Amino acid sequence: MSENRETAGGAGAILAVMDLDDDACYRAFSMRDARLDGKIFVGVRSTGIYCRPVCPARTPLRRNVAFYPSAAAAQEAGFRPCLRCRPETSPDLGSWRGSSNTVARALSLIEDGALDGADVEALGDRVGVGGRQLRRLFKTHLGASPVAVAQTRRVLLAKQLICDTALPMAEVALASGFGSVRRFNETFQQLYGRPPGDLRRGRRPEVSAQAGGGVTLRLTYRAPYDWGGMLDFLALRAIPGVEAVAEGVYRRALRIDGVPGLICVAPGPGETLEVKAQFARLQVLPQVIARVRRVFDLGADPGQVNAHLSQDPDLAPLVAARPGLRAPGAWEGFELAVRAVLGQQITVAGARALAGRLSAEHGQPLSPDMAGAGLTHLFPTPQALAGIDPASLPMPGARARALVGLAAAALADPDLFAPRGSLEDAVARLKALPGIGEWTAQYIALRQMREPDAFPHGDIGLMRALAATDGTRPTAAELSSRAEAWRPWRAYAALHLWASEGLIPNPKSRTPLETSHAQDAA
Repeated sequence: MSENRETAGGAGAILAVMDLDDDACYRAFSMRDARLDGKIFVGVRSTGIYCRPVCPARTPLRRNVAFYPSAAAAQEAGFRPCLRCRPETSPDLGSWRGSSNTVARALSLIEDGALDGADVEALGDRVGVGGRQLRRLFKTHLGASPVAVAQTRRVLLAKQLICDTALPMAEVALASGFGSVRRFNETFQQLYGRPPGDLRRGRRPEVSAQAGGGVTLRLTYRAPYDWGGMLDFLALRAIPGVEAVAEGVYRRALRIDGVPGLICVAPGPGETLEVKAQFARLQVLPQVIARVRRVFDLGADPGQVNAHLSQDPDLAPLVAARPGLRAPGAWEGFELAVRAVLGQQITVAGARALAGRLSAEHGQPLSPDMAGAGLTHLFPTPQALAGIDPASLPMPGARARALVGLAAAALADPDLFAPRGSLEDAVARLKALPGIGEWTAQYIALRQMREPDAFPHGDIGLMRALAATDGTRPTAAELSSRAEAWRPWRAYAALHLWASEGLIPNPKSRTPLETSHAQDAA
């Protein structure tokens, strides 16, 4: 999708995102409209703070406020975060969706730490534009530079850790991505006019994450959220020994930057998910949060998606039946690609068993203090699989060779599955890999690269689901043509159609994902 609606930066940039003028924003702010939470931020000149639309404080006068499309824009304009409505807990901070796919891809990379050790020019190269163009797009759509966005995200994460955990301040600094405690203290003194410790409510005893308890945070989302559907989707595909779902809780063993750890996700109070992360290095926490947001699709705006898809008479009843349906993401691109190759021409249960066996034989065992609750191993790395003999794998020779070749390709290019370039570029790049066809490439783009417009138009399950709505089964070309009206949310349309086929709620049945991409095995 091309970039569009580019306007001047600063406060006026919100027009590019919402088509609202400042007066309309003020009316929404006065009514404390929760639908705009995370979409606009309000700078109050008389106090020097910026707030969310749901802030409980007294509404300031119209002449005293300015509106910004992002927290970074408000902070760059000289405002500090409100201590009452806490902008750090606002939805969409982790996964902005707007009229610029380039900005969305760049934000995803920033969330994964792309600016921690590189500059804006390198980030621009990864998303297919120059550094100057990327700065211009950020200013247009977010009202702030990429560096300002990264810095604001770091500050807001630190603020959340200060308020929601008992971590010592030195560990808060490390966990939120500050290079040093001194820089952490200076930033908060400059921004809030007080040391970070003074922002912690109460004087409860500090508890180090190294004591074994890890870090527990609550991440917000926009209601409605189909937690049951998300959990069923993940449970059906949970790799034995690597993932476990029990009593409404998802657990996972994961490696980030070479650091093994555990993640536990469960529903929290209100519109939140409660995330517990246990990693030896606190510096990986921002990436942990980024992956949780990606896997559980916390950045989605179901109201916007549903309103668009409901214009199609065949999709409207499906959307009404599951208004909180999300697009499940992936923890790691290489793992998702391996699982897709394993699943070619066999059932989901069979692919899951194969992935479990592969993990037990080639994955790193968890240490005794981390193992338990059904978790025993990490998923194998590309290094672990690239050098094995394909003949030793329990699968047909062609698929085994494709798997080893895929591992070698991932080892040669660490950014192979990162969101870069356009959707079309990503699909073409993926299809050049061994064992990856059109269906699998679109599926990886949907779940790993978080492309909201990814759409496997050749999917048998999608054709069958659409036939059930109007009695006529379309061809792949007809389905592709029909889906043009669903842009830029074709991925969510696919999820609704798959769900109507019983993909998510019935793990005993053979589903579209098990049968519809057999052509990729060639």
